[in-house]
Amino acid sequence: MATPHIESREEDISNIVLMPGDPLRAKMIAEEFLTDSKLVNTVRGMLAYTGYYKGKKVTVFASGMGNASIGIYSYELFKFYNVDKIIRIGSCGAYHQDIDLYSIILVDKSYSKSVYANILDGEDIDYIESSKDLSNHIRQVAQDKNISLYCGNIYCTDVFYSETDNIEELYYNKGCLGTEMESFALFANAKKLNKEAACILTVSDNLVTKQETTSEERQNSFTTMIKLALESIL
Repeated sequence: MATPHIESREEDISNIVLMPGDPLRAKMIAEEFLTDSKLVNTVRGMLAYTGYYKGKKVTVFASGMGNASIGIYSYELFKFYNVDKIIRIGSCGAYHQDIDLYSIILVDKSYSKSVYANILDGEDIDYIESSKDLSNHIRQVAQDKNISLYCGNIYCTDVFYSETDNIEELYYNKGCLGTEMESFALFANAKKLNKEAACILTVSDNLVTKQETTSEERQNSFTTMIKLALESIL
């Protein structure tokens, strides 16, 4: 059963999906971490692979950038492919000088000025929680594997090059550890469709110190986050 944006058959998609933004990161994860992986979607270049991690079936499906893009793919996966859980594995910019590059953030709540939830379901809200059971499980796996985590809110923006966002206000008043562009729509879809969603982020740049990683590093070097997500599906 295909949708307007996904060509896969229902049996090609696992009920658990890891969702990076970058299609090439999805390809890298499939090639380096999965066995018997198969390319199951190429529509619009949004690559998806299904394979096995330590015997557990999993799909890695790219989301693209922004609430609109992840909103489409996560909705169709939840609604039409019987996906139960989606774990976003992405990058973010940190809002405090002490949060180093490659630090890992597990998102408790996504704060956004987006109207996505309002248009989706008529909810006039600016915070949406991750799924508690799934996030708590990831937190426990991180503890068991001695993986350090920051846990807190994230600011999900619709405008990458905003000139109006106040970092200090977002950090101190809204409790946001950093910023990214996809978690709000993912959490909204999960809430609407009674599914589970979590978000693990690797710090790719620090907006206070101006440190940043390269595009190649963002594609290939977020291995701790990827391993945490994969261990969390077992």
